[in-house]
Amino acid sequence: MHLVQRMKIWKELRRLEQRAHEEPSPSTFVDLGQVHINLEMYGKAQAVAEQGLVLFPKSTELRQLLDCARRGLRRHRAADLRVRLTRSPQPKLYRELAQLQIDLGDATALQATCKEWSVRFPDDAGAWIVLGQARLLAFYRDLAAREGHEAVRCLERAVQMDAADAEARALLGELLYRIGAVSISLEHLRVLERLRRGDPELAGLLARVARLADHGTDVAALLGEVEEHGSLAHPSVALAAPRPQGDESLARIRDGLAQVAEIPGVRKATFIKGSRALVRGAIRDGKDPFLRVVRVIAKAAHRFARRLEIGCASRSVVDGGFGHLCVCVFGEVLAAVQCDRGADLERVLGELQELVADSLYAAEVEGA
Repeated sequence: MHLVQRMKIWKELRRLEQRAHEEPSPSTFVDLGQVHINLEMYGKAQAVAEQGLVLFPKSTELRQLLDCARRGLRRHRAADLRVRLTRSPQPKLYRELAQLQIDLGDATALQATCKEWSVRFPDDAGAWIVLGQARLLAFYRDLAAREGHEAVRCLERAVQMDAADAEARALLGELLYRIGAVSISLEHLRVLERLRRGDPELAGLLARVARLADHGTDVAALLGEVEEHGSLAHPSVALAAPRPQGDESLARIRDGLAQVAEIPGVRKATFIKGSRALVRGAIRDGKDPFLRVVRVIAKAAHRFARRLEIGCASRSVVDGGFGHLCVCVFGEVLAAVQCDRGADLERVLGELQELVADSLYAAEVEGA
């Protein structure tokens, strides 16, 4: 970069910093953070985003800036780890690099890293566990049978390599009972109980899973049913456990979704986080095609945006004979509606975006 260009950029930085101080607004913080990102100063961009979120905690644009800055920091860390692995390969470094690649959503790099890891350390089950984790994330997000098959394959391989690996047993046991293979899941969880003697949480997990309905032992068929219906047979036990009264964040989400459903023209509304969903309107049950379709729309929009390198897809509208499908998504949080052609789309999208922002803000406050 030429000296004149550097001077112009630093002058713009000073101007934006002064403006953010004197007239703070989400757009000002975003502009300032974007300049830092263009200079690959991701740490400063993260600090700007966090400062802006203190003042404007529900700003989706600032959350996107924070996500972009953190991704930049992860990419820098991944590059540093790659250099270190070239000099001195260690399973611990491979695991850290693979986890970063999962966070970045770089499936190709993750596959290459785990392949290299398993070649250099063939007796280490860690590579298969990390691959299983990545496939699990994709499966719980999209409920695609292919991802579920791969997750089971990787985790079973890890268990075969190290029967005493508690992490692989726990991940595999949870996946199996959630798709309905309760009897097979209990086999893994009972082995896990012997590995973690005296763990009260695991004892509670076993008791709850043992009471679930068993849908059979054909894992392939159960995964196919999950993909076809767009829902899991059982929720995670942590979610199924009784919640303390006064769960304000969940109440706010329910109220917000009810408010969206009352907008004239809205027929169906849902709020989805991970594999869980709240619904309002003319939705028959968890197998309603609407729930599957909006997941597919969100996934397709994200892929399209990534391939074109145009940022993140946050709001999407699909038109058809059914009216409009409106989807607002950030990370694993998704809010969507099906509405008639005469509905006010700007109002609908605005309410959906506010619902997603509220849920992210509530999660951040609870985790503080």
